[in-house]
Amino acid sequence: MPLHMVKLCVGVSDIEELESWVKDCRQGIDSLDHVTRMFPKRSAEILSGGSLYWVMRGMILCRQPISALEPVTGQDGIERCRIVFKPQIVPVRPTPKRAFQGWRYLEAESAPPDLARAARVTGMPEKLRRELAELGLL
Repeated sequence: MPLHMVKLCVGVSDIEELESWVKDCRQGIDSLDHVTRMFPKRSAEILSGGSLYWVMRGMILCRQPISALEPVTGQDGIERCRIVFKPQIVPVRPTPKRAFQGWRYLEAESAPPDLARAARVTGMPEKLRRELAELGLL
């Protein structure tokens, strides 16, 4: 089973806003990525089909499949990790997640299911999904 990562999506409040940001960033760029401070020690497990699950306003709402993890050095000389994504954003069942710094590993059995697999909420507005999840009804 693949290992996933979970990270706060700071400054983004919903999936549509992330999709818009990704669309704007992709213009003229061949790859979509995010740079983070720490390089995962369990990178081989992540690269075997893992995703980065994004937390927005206290809820895990979507994931982006990871295609590569690359070491990079910042302008300040500090080693960082460049997470390269496949070009898709997959909505998942809204799952509460408290704030934290950096990123965390997310085991496959703890990862929320994709909305396509959670058929009863497909087509439901994101705001309603979020409210039902906050009430513990999803």
